[in-house]
Amino acid sequence: MTELRDVERDLDRFRGRLIAAAVFVLLAFGLLAARLVYLQVLRHDELATQAEANRIAVVPIVPNRGLIVDRNGVVLATNYSAYTLEITPSRIPGGSAALEPLIDTLAQIVEIGPRDRRRFKRLLEEGKSFESLPIRTKLSDEEVARFTAQRFRFPGVDVKARLFRNYPLGDTGSHLLGYIGRINQAEKRAMDDWSEEDLGNYKGTEYIGKLGLEQSYERELHGTTGFEEVETSAGGRAVRRLKSHPPTPGNTLVLSIDIKLQALVEEMFGERRGALVAIDPRNGEVLAFVSKPTFDPNLFVDGIDVESWRELNESIDKPLLNRALRGTYPPGSTFKPFMAMAALNSGKRAAGTIINDGGTFVFGNHVFRSHGDKGEGPVDMVRSIVRSSNVYYYSLANEMGVDLMHDQLAPFGFGQRTGIDVEGEVTGVLPSTAWKKRVYKKPEQQRWYAGETISLGIGQGYNNFTMLQLASATATLVSGGQRFRPRLVREIEDVITRERRQIANDALEPLPLQPEHVALIRRALHGVTQEGTSTRVFMGAPYQSGGKTGTAQAVGVKAGEKYNASKLEEHQRDHSLYTAMAPVDAPTVALAVIVENSGFGAEAAAPIARRVFDYLLAGQYPSEEDMAAVKIGKAAAPIGTPRRAADVPLPGQAAPALPPVAETTPPPAEKVALR
Repeated sequence: MTELRDVERDLDRFRGRLIAAAVFVLLAFGLLAARLVYLQVLRHDELATQAEANRIAVVPIVPNRGLIVDRNGVVLATNYSAYTLEITPSRIPGGSAALEPLIDTLAQIVEIGPRDRRRFKRLLEEGKSFESLPIRTKLSDEEVARFTAQRFRFPGVDVKARLFRNYPLGDTGSHLLGYIGRINQAEKRAMDDWSEEDLGNYKGTEYIGKLGLEQSYERELHGTTGFEEVETSAGGRAVRRLKSHPPTPGNTLVLSIDIKLQALVEEMFGERRGALVAIDPRNGEVLAFVSKPTFDPNLFVDGIDVESWRELNESIDKPLLNRALRGTYPPGSTFKPFMAMAALNSGKRAAGTIINDGGTFVFGNHVFRSHGDKGEGPVDMVRSIVRSSNVYYYSLANEMGVDLMHDQLAPFGFGQRTGIDVEGEVTGVLPSTAWKKRVYKKPEQQRWYAGETISLGIGQGYNNFTMLQLASATATLVSGGQRFRPRLVREIEDVITRERRQIANDALEPLPLQPEHVALIRRALHGVTQEGTSTRVFMGAPYQSGGKTGTAQAVGVKAGEKYNASKLEEHQRDHSLYTAMAPVDAPTVALAVIVENSGFGAEAAAPIARRVFDYLLAGQYPSEEDMAAVKIGKAAAPIGTPRRAADVPLPGQAAPALPPVAETTPPPAEKVALR
């Protein structure tokens, strides 16, 4: 049977389909053309920039960190370049499980010790897997060559050239300088609040100042980050450098510190703990800023290992505690000259008022004792300081009351931060009735008892100050009320222009001290060195100085018991303090020093102060024999042949072959009571 088809209808249907297909194709090509116009014309500039960015990488160039030098130009902190072997954990085939085998294999090519492994483990715990972490620092050229030859075996491992901070004098001035370390997660979160400009300047930066001047002057020391544009391959490797903008190194800090004096004081402490701050009363410049024991800041440069950190952090001697800035102590009898000035200013007691020191002061049913069981007899204000009469100041404290004492002594800076240019300073405590209500919770604890006032007069009780506060207050007292914020940095030198910018240290509003009152206090302090508690120490000094010894309790003694050092643990024994100034007529240096748990002020602290003055005012450095005696607290006036300070090398430096100065033998020592 033959099928009949409508050819004309089929042709119409075919033509319709052909037209539809043609329209679809034309529409598709139209869309492609429109998209092409959109991409090639309308978005040409934007996409061209993105394409260029895929080909060109902008790499930050971290600047050299600025130098730190002392007042004489001695370099205290500098940089050097070295190669580092680094691992990026996220790029290691096999993940974290493959890290240990990888390190073991690397150890066959370059030496990787237990300390390196411990440091890497700590950095891995603190950081993120995509960060490049050092497994070994300071590679030799031979080690770099050995690894480079086998680099193909270790994806995720690379050698990088890095700058390392170096502290040439080791632990000398460590608390002053501080150290740098890798930026941790908390610091990264804090940096999120920085401005875009500041944050951009830290691109590529992995290390910042963590303590001391390194932290406080971070922005000055960091410099300005540079950059370079590098053409990269599809695999991300640099092919060629297109252009670069060099970084600007950080500025140089010029300190007011004399690092040779700093090293001398640190050596005189020996194995003992303590602090010393020496200030120029004329401008507030800090000449020495010592805290003992010290630590080596070089340990922190490439990441301190766990054992070294534990040794520093858990030591009973607390070597990481900056005692000059954060250690607070009762001032003991060094507080008495300030009490005398408070009495004169307030009119509570005249200089000529005589108080009979019979060895005890009775208040209520409590007996407050003087030194031993023997009193000083009748004493006026000058003699009360020279002979360090406790009874005189027990009675004065009772007459003044705690709040008047607070109001008179707070202007000297006690119980508040001095504003020194380094972070971490504590306030200390200058008590008052308001302070006690603010600090304590229970009503019975908030109440001020009259008996608590008595011991404040001799620098005990709630009184607790830093050596920085005590030195600054002494500078204010002996300068007639002139006040400055203590400064460690003297100038900042621009690394490009070499111009030095003086750090502003304008005088604060002076205290309204009467010149005759200041002269009386100076005369009394000078008397301490001539006929008082530090006579033996300052015999034969070629200058006139003034000072005040102090002995401060580290732990309380029960009522009715006498202090006996031999029955106490070493860390429970009394502290030895000394405050001093020189020359008497026009002081150029004021200091405060404490030697922890070392007994009377004249035995341990005053000999250190004497040698500081010998260095600054006479250019003398202790003989080796004298140094040995000072370090163990067995010194009075200097012994042996003093060396010229200019001839003594810094730690780690060779001594110049120059003759010593002529020997000066002090006159025979007389026995005096130690206070």
